[in-house]
Formats: sequence, structure tokens, C-alpha cells
Amino acid sequence: MPDVRHETVFFTGRVQGVGFRYTALQVAKEFEVAGSVANLTDGRVQLDVEGYADEVMAFIAAVEERMHGHVRKVERSGGLRSAQFSGFVIK
Repeated sequence: MPDVRHETVFFTGRVQGVGFRYTALQVAKEFEVAGSVANLTDGRVQLDVEGYADEVMAFIAAVEERMHGHVRKVERSGGLRSAQFSGFVIK
């Protein structure tokens, strides 16, 4: 695969212990994306995702929509790079 869109997203709020990672995993099955989702020790959730730009953006929007009642702040960064993930996993 040529270069893909990669986004790292940090979610802040009541995002741990509410099924956030499992929800992200289930949503990922609806899109052509790869990556991971993990709880961080500071209470945030980190989402790393890559794929075609439109799929990545739609996936992130779907996760935000499904978890909107728990998310207080979203920080995003990204760009193009070579693919580094295979599948989508919970860390």
C-alpha cells in the first residue's frame, strides 16, 4: 500500500472504564482502517489509526459520535506515512 493517512487522537474525559476501547474496536470493523487503541496512565485514551484519508476521518468521527457523552476534549495530529499497522487491536 502506498502512503496512508495516519492520525493519533487523544481523548480526555470519562473515557476509561466505559467501554471506550471495545467500542473503538467494534467501530473499526465498519471501516477500512488499521491501528490500535489504548488506555494511558494519565486517564486519557490514545487512538492510532491509518488508512485512506476518508476512511480514517469517518472512523474517528464515528468513534467521537458513539462516545460523545464521555469525551470532554479531543487532540489530533497526523499526516501521511507508510503503513505500519495490520488490523485493529486493543492494547
